[in-house]
Amino acid sequence: MRKMADPYVLAWISVFVTTLLALCGVVLKRRKVIGISSARTESVTSVSAVDGECRSADGCDTDVIIVGAGVAGSALAHTLGKDGRGVHVIERDLSEPDRIVGELLQPGGYLKLIELGLEDCVEEIDAQQVFGYALFKDGKRTRLSYPLENFHSDVSGRSFHNGRFIQRMREKAASLPNVRLEQGVVTSLLEEKGTIRGVQYKTKDGRDLTAFAPLTIVCDGCFSNLRRSLCNPQVDVPSCFVGLVLENCHLPYANHGHVILADPSPILFYPISSTEIRCLVDVPGQKVPSIANGEMANYLKTVVAPQVPPEIYDSFVAAVDKGNIRTMPNRSMPASPYPTPGALLMGDAFNMRHPLTGGGMTVALSDIVVLRDLLKPLRDLNDAPTLCKYLESFYTLRKPVASTINTLAGALYKVFCASPDQARKEMRQACFDYLSLGGVFSTGPISLLSGLNPRPLSLVLHFFAVAIYGVGRLLLPFPSPKRIWIGARLISGASGIIFPIIKAEGVRQMFFPATVPAYYRRVPPAN
Repeated sequence: MRKMADPYVLAWISVFVTTLLALCGVVLKRRKVIGISSARTESVTSVSAVDGECRSADGCDTDVIIVGAGVAGSALAHTLGKDGRGVHVIERDLSEPDRIVGELLQPGGYLKLIELGLEDCVEEIDAQQVFGYALFKDGKRTRLSYPLENFHSDVSGRSFHNGRFIQRMREKAASLPNVRLEQGVVTSLLEEKGTIRGVQYKTKDGRDLTAFAPLTIVCDGCFSNLRRSLCNPQVDVPSCFVGLVLENCHLPYANHGHVILADPSPILFYPISSTEIRCLVDVPGQKVPSIANGEMANYLKTVVAPQVPPEIYDSFVAAVDKGNIRTMPNRSMPASPYPTPGALLMGDAFNMRHPLTGGGMTVALSDIVVLRDLLKPLRDLNDAPTLCKYLESFYTLRKPVASTINTLAGALYKVFCASPDQARKEMRQACFDYLSLGGVFSTGPISLLSGLNPRPLSLVLHFFAVAIYGVGRLLLPFPSPKRIWIGARLISGASGIIFPIIKAEGVRQMFFPATVPAYYRRVPPAN
């Protein structure tokens, strides 16, 4: 009987959500026009003339300058170099990074890594396979496995030390004869008559140099000092992560990420090597307890430790006592580019989302695949205005994957945070119980989170299915005025969570990309 009812329930939810989206599209149709002229002049140096265009056909060995050699920059350098482009990468610091995020690659991201020929970069760094998540709330737990049945046994998530992974990709990029990695700090983009011609940078030994190329791609990360000239950055910092490393600790579910729905916000655990477990404690807001005076250690022991699973309690307290506590602000920023001849933004410099779902690297690698496919048929990149117009399609073609992961990250974080509001409490509990149902109710959301099914409409359907499931729990067996009111606020709250994120992503590009003219942009004819 339940199997017969499921299609009707899902069909009803589909009609309900489609109606809401249509209303959202009407309401959000008019957009605010933002003045950009002053922002675009920042981090840009005008040049009166360039002594000869840097043209690959005329003997210049640089087709593309890449600013930054993190995950996005290194992967992009190898990809374009493998396609025969001359690539000059300028990175602030070529030593191994030491970060507390960028350590979990979802299965969808691993598939993109394979597509780019970079899958061996997760080898020889003690990377761990990840097969799903375990969710904990109020003493209850449920396991959510990635739907990997139709993939090769090697396909799964991967978790690792971020710095080791980046160094492997840098080494692979530098092994190509037409890719040059250089340590230096890019201080500005060089502009001539509205077109970016290259960059000005300071070398490791303090010299001020310029580099020119037909295309400059900025991948200088979340702290980018160049993005203001190429986009309208609306950076939000909803919380901070406090990072610890637990040693010789056994998680309740091996080879799984662990998410504890704690108060006030989630706690994450996942392996980063065969002997180390990363713990990330989310602290809402931009201020965290002081590490120096012991406030942080006290907070972790008194507020956080009682909420972690008992199997890892002792290891957690031992990690706090050991010290080496680190913090990092969690940033989110929708992609809002200014199409600029001669330049492009990629990676965290371009688009960020809350790291709760570990989707950042998947989005970056997916973007690189899209850009590679767009650039591959082009032999000459020197016609900057034509190339810029052609590459506008990049912003639309990337949307299915990027908007799904971005929206899920923002919405899930807000749902998973504790709240005194009764409607929010019901939504949080409904989410946990919905995922615990199994079947399509768990595989659907986890396939979205993993990047294996990047469909925005499927995301919205499941999100409102959770809300409706929560309302149903309230109204059964006997509705009361109070329960009906809470149910109405639950639906209203769910709409208030997801629709602003969809608005920032772009309703038309997200759900109806085929209606965007740039979607059909053709390869420009060769000169």
